[in-house]
Amino acid sequence: MTAATGIPPAVWQAVALLTASNVFMTFAWYAHLKALNHKPWYVAALLSWGIALVEYLFQVPGNRIGYTALTLPQLKIIQEVITLTVFVPFVILYMKQGLKLDYLWAALCMLGAVYFIFRE
Repeated sequence: MTAATGIPPAVWQAVALLTASNVFMTFAWYAHLKALNHKPWYVAALLSWGIALVEYLFQVPGNRIGYTALTLPQLKIIQEVITLTVFVPFVILYMKQGLKLDYLWAALCMLGAVYFIFRE
């Protein structure tokens, strides 16, 4: 465990790998809506598939490492929090869509999920 936080290093490693995975996943799923909207769908699908391969190179070890210190439900909730944390900046910075108050409410719901899945 990390002395300052009491969180095992495996959790930090998993969070780092899953964050990297989520960046690639978000681009694989959504970037083509902006960057390739003039191309046929199968071009976007093939490019997204290649990006998703890189995503899996981070996601699989991240989940394996995380599962050594977390239960599967805990790992899933962490993944969802990471997804939202990555998605909001993507929407604002890359897709150039505005920030909505609903993002805050969604984040608060996710914090509630984290509380309930980790409480003793």
